[in-house]
Amino acid sequence: MDKLTVHHLIPRQSTKRKKLDPGPTIDICSACHRQIHVLFDNKYLAQELNSKEKLKSDPQMQKFLAWVRKQDPGKRVKVDR
Repeated sequence: MDKLTVHHLIPRQSTKRKKLDPGPTIDICSACHRQIHVLFDNKYLAQELNSKEKLKSDPQMQKFLAWVRKQDPGKRVKVDR
């Protein structure tokens, strides 16, 4: 599986310009990180999917997670953009 990447639960776009604390982050695989940003815009992520639990419980992410778990961990997973 791909290496882990840092995902900001509140997108940096929402905090950087205002010079606010970027808030909590989680480590997730790069395939999941890419898929999150393909499925959701930053405004929705900041307002609705701003915790690990909320991300995991979203129906679109549940479908992706079920699929990605079946993939060969030794191969890079491609995500359509």
